[in-house]
Amino acid sequence: MGMLGRIREDVAAVLERDPAAFGRWQVLLFYPGLHALWAHRLAHRLWRRGWRLAAHAVAALARFGTGIEIHPAARIGRRLFIDHGMGVVIGETAEIGDDVTLYHGVTLGGVSLAHGKRHPTLEDHVVVGAGAKILGAITIGRHSRIGANSVVVKDVAPEKVVVGIPGKVVTRAGPAETVDLRHDQLPDVVLERLEYLLARLNRLEDQLQPQQQEYDVQPDYSI
Repeated sequence: MGMLGRIREDVAAVLERDPAAFGRWQVLLFYPGLHALWAHRLAHRLWRRGWRLAAHAVAALARFGTGIEIHPAARIGRRLFIDHGMGVVIGETAEIGDDVTLYHGVTLGGVSLAHGKRHPTLEDHVVVGAGAKILGAITIGRHSRIGANSVVVKDVAPEKVVVGIPGKVVTRAGPAETVDLRHDQLPDVVLERLEYLLARLNRLEDQLQPQQQEYDVQPDYSI
């Protein structure tokens, strides 16, 4: 596919996934996620040809203009959609598959100073909520969803939903024909645990109440 074909494909992906997008010219002119993606393609070509200073210069200009930082060496598949985009960071050895969606504040970062693979791999159709951090050389399986502000440091199998700090798998996320963006329907793991503990505490208090009443009887010292 040529450059114009890829641009049309990118614009169509935005129109499909963002209900606020109302036209191609709006998307072309005012969507920083697309501008950062197109700049990265140029930077990545320069990087692969060994022109690394030039690649970093393009990446730095893109970061200044969009608020999105993508290392020139990162590998990105087709139809990536970065919604809003401010604060997104994609590290050097990160790999992103096709039809992935990232919201603002997402970090694909490393946890090691060693050379080699140290950033995450996101397989096809992954959705990452706002502010989520995916750290280390881990793999997020196809069709998985990462809840907003989650911190993921372990591999995630395909078709899973992950929430919390550290991230925990809470349910399945089956493949869908359209991108599932309903982050408001993710379970609240902390609330569920608290409700379980409160229910158990209430049961224990009910069981101990007769004994407590027996011990609470005060002797009559009246004459």
